[in-house]
Amino acid sequence: MAAAPKSSRPCSIADALALVGEKYSLLVLREACLGNGRFDQLVRNTGAPRDVLTTRLRRLVDAGILVRHLYSERPQRFEYRPTQAGLELEPVLMTLMAWGDRHLRGEGARPMVIEHTCGHELAPRVTCAACGATVRHEDLTARPQAPGWTLRGPAAV
Repeated sequence: MAAAPKSSRPCSIADALALVGEKYSLLVLREACLGNGRFDQLVRNTGAPRDVLTTRLRRLVDAGILVRHLYSERPQRFEYRPTQAGLELEPVLMTLMAWGDRHLRGEGARPMVIEHTCGHELAPRVTCAACGATVRHEDLTARPQAPGWTLRGPAAV
């Protein structure tokens, strides 16, 4: 039998959080998706200290989530725009916002409403791409694919 892994469970959630789970990273992405990608806008709208923001922006650009776009030559200034990978995180932001509205804010206390092109307020939900059903916890089955791991944790030694 294979030896049990010595590190934590291999996980795409952990990998994603290592990149966007740092304080301010998702707020920077929120602002970029709203069209507020200039440095001063990002400082003002996220509340991030300038040095921390610089580090987060560099990391998000290096990861291919944001791209720098020159908007002034003299002085040279850039704004940050979401790449396709960044835009693919927008549903995560919308779902997280809806959760916060429901569980942390309460009715009537939402700071922002997002409307869909159909004219209605967005109510994000996760659906199965194969059947279209809304995803519910009780309908899911996890099947570990990482060698040496079971659903409960590392395989026995």
